[in-house]
Amino acid sequence: MPLENIVVRGAREHNLKDIDVTIPRDKLVVITGVSGSGKSSLAFDTIYAEGQRRYVESLSAYARQFLGRMDKPEVDYIEGLSPAISIDQKGVSRNPRSTVGTVTEVYDYLRLLFARVGHPHCYSCGRPVESQTVQQMVDAIIDLPDRTRIQILAPMVRRRKGEHKEVFEDARRAGFVRVRVNGETRDLSENIALQKTKWHDIEVIVDRLVIDEGLEQSRVADSVESALKLAGGTVLVNVVDGDDLLFSEEFACVHCNISLGEMEPRTFSFNNPHGACQRCSGLGYKLEVDPDLVMPNKDLSLVEGAIQPWMRSGTADTWMMSLLTAVADEYGFSTREPLNRFTEEQIDVLLHGTGKSRVRVQHRTKRGRMHRWDTAFEGVVNNLERRYRQTESDMIRAEIERYMSQRECQNCQGQRLKPEARAVTIGGCNIIDVTSRSIEHALDWISSIRGDGDWRSNGGTPITVPRRDNGSGGNGASKTPVDIVEMSVRYRNNHVPPKSHDGKPIGSGDPRVLSEREMTIASQALKEIEARLRFLYDIGLDYLTLERTASTLSGGEAQR
Repeated sequence: MPLENIVVRGAREHNLKDIDVTIPRDKLVVITGVSGSGKSSLAFDTIYAEGQRRYVESLSAYARQFLGRMDKPEVDYIEGLSPAISIDQKGVSRNPRSTVGTVTEVYDYLRLLFARVGHPHCYSCGRPVESQTVQQMVDAIIDLPDRTRIQILAPMVRRRKGEHKEVFEDARRAGFVRVRVNGETRDLSENIALQKTKWHDIEVIVDRLVIDEGLEQSRVADSVESALKLAGGTVLVNVVDGDDLLFSEEFACVHCNISLGEMEPRTFSFNNPHGACQRCSGLGYKLEVDPDLVMPNKDLSLVEGAIQPWMRSGTADTWMMSLLTAVADEYGFSTREPLNRFTEEQIDVLLHGTGKSRVRVQHRTKRGRMHRWDTAFEGVVNNLERRYRQTESDMIRAEIERYMSQRECQNCQGQRLKPEARAVTIGGCNIIDVTSRSIEHALDWISSIRGDGDWRSNGGTPITVPRRDNGSGGNGASKTPVDIVEMSVRYRNNHVPPKSHDGKPIGSGDPRVLSEREMTIASQALKEIEARLRFLYDIGLDYLTLERTASTLSGGEAQR
């Protein structure tokens, strides 16, 4: 007797919550619902996936090797299935770096906007960043501790690809003898060959100095001026066995002695090392070892296998138990005692080690020989993190990731960018403030900095975004008709934007509203941003934020 229905019980794929459904066979069935309700998860990832999997498994082993293997979906059981085909939806990138802003190109124009008319501030004290004079730079160098050895450098290339032969040739003609290439000092008399497909940093070494009372300010000033002239307004001071100091004729905070480089669109890109947070590489989170996953059952003792990764990997051998016994004796706990009886300090020692403190270990081999030595205990968390960094094995990396979880980056608080980029504002908001707003509120911000009232009353007909004809039917990305010459005009109005009580512009003279010159510079970028935001608003996606990760969008949201 032919089956009349497709019966699904306990579907839990993605955001389905134990769904039971009966679907009639041999009929046209439409599944409807709001975005994110699980329509695609039921149709594609459950019913189609199980039907296709069963069909592939019915073939011979020889035939299966040419077909893609599909995993069994999260479902209790499905009956009434036949071999299935599907016309899949067009999805978006699953890359964790892709956001609504980057996919729609709104973020590209925001980067351009902030690079051209943004107001830089010191990320430490919040004061406006001001240009530095040569004398201020010299004073900062002279104030370094005595006997400090420094090199005054002219940064010629900052993270750019190419062979850069002309840079070395120009430095030779100017009479310089050394350069620093990617952190390594090289002599200009040798043949320096760089790979043109890799990023490079090149600085010309202008002078080498030792800070002491006999150092003449005139020599420091001459060297700084030479570096500024050579590098176009910036000078880098390399402190031997210390951090590099960057000075600029354009942007620097004289109160915190913090200098900023030139603002470029890539300064605001979390997909570029120039702007991405150095700790999380622009992801906004880091994979870190989770103590709750390392020790999931606190009722077990160390001998019974309370440290899960060591038990699975087989590293909890007699040598390791001897080390744990030595740590236990030193810190007053027993390896046969359940973890729920340990103090916080004892748990911390197990997880993060003893630091520089050493314990006396006694280990008896299988042949009965006794060995004694002093050593520091690394700790479970430090051990896993070190192995995760050092291993080249994908299997070991995947095994350690079982005990790791995503945690917000502590350096950028999940905002992905360096502090220099987050300290640049337009209308009292930095670029992260804008992308964290919904599409509707982002349009409100555009109207506020232009000072032209409510965009809803100035709407007119819906704006559609033109498509680029890429020679394959025109299904490409949006056009980007930006006048590069016009957008390259630089203008700075250094001030700290005041905040009104209601968070709205307080008049045409308010710093939250762009000046006439800034509007001339920013008009094209604002036009492109507003066109894309209005398009998203008109198709019903006004509730999305520009910072939302593209992989979290539902099928319908992504296709729109």
